[in-house]
Amino acid sequence: MQPTCFSFLDRKLAGLLRDIHSFGVDHDSRIKVHAEQMLNITPDTGSFLSLIIQAVGAKRVLEIGTSDGYSTLWIADALRSNKGKVVTVEASKRKAIMARRNFEKSGLLGNIDSRLEDVRVFLRGQVDQSFDLIFLDAERPQYVSYWREIDRVLKSGGLLIVDNALSPRPDELVDFFKLIASSRRYVSQVLPLGNGEMLAFKQR
Repeated sequence: MQPTCFSFLDRKLAGLLRDIHSFGVDHDSRIKVHAEQMLNITPDTGSFLSLIIQAVGAKRVLEIGTSDGYSTLWIADALRSNKGKVVTVEASKRKAIMARRNFEKSGLLGNIDSRLEDVRVFLRGQVDQSFDLIFLDAERPQYVSYWREIDRVLKSGGLLIVDNALSPRPDELVDFFKLIASSRRYVSQVLPLGNGEMLAFKQR
């Protein structure tokens, strides 16, 4: 863990994020069932998300895959200065409850809209071009089935960020990345940060 990742956060939130991150690392080292793991982003990815959100002036962010809320808190803190909100969607009731407890400790509830819902159902209920930025960190084999709706709800000039772009199972993302490239509306780049972050800019 890199302490500098937390240096611009207030002390209370930095401590909470350290605790959640440590819990996730320990939990995932003991629990080998993929669906039950926290699978949190790395601290440097959290810092990167914060910088990107503030740099582009995003006010409405969608997170697909809440887990225990670690990444959500990085996003929500970045949105605090913009008076924005992150809508985060999680299908696991157990994880959604854990996340809610962490949100209550953070002082960021006003910047978080937490949904316990199937992602496809949620996306179908959103209006066109309703999000400035989408952070995708869920079950990778499902991404292809999300694509049409993700493209629809992301604003022109918006940014899609995909976690685990350099994962040990890159084949899980090949078809999804082909869909993005074939749309010809996006300019994308994979960054060797954390577990790999793919950024795709939706051109106006």
